[in-house]
Amino acid sequence: MKSREEHIDKLAAQLKEWSAKIDELETKASATKADVKAGYENQIRQLKDKRDAALQKLQELKGASTDAWDTLKAGAETAWADLKNAVTAAKERFK
Repeated sequence: MKSREEHIDKLAAQLKEWSAKIDELETKASATKADVKAGYENQIRQLKDKRDAALQKLQELKGASTDAWDTLKAGAETAWADLKNAVTAAKERFK
């Protein structure tokens, strides 16, 4: 079992990686035609909202008491799975 700090560090690294992927998608979207661009921009906005929610969960984990850790960890893992799936799906659509 990973320690609390290792788990938080892993989540932070994943969040940083996904943020970079969102930035890449945003760059690609800016180079597309106007009719396609609007759809991409909407999807990127949704990705950023999910990223912000994941960041909030990470902040909650960092400040969690030992008693609250397990509950908050489960919520963070759900947010991470949601963001991961959204980023993967967006990358497929942007190809």
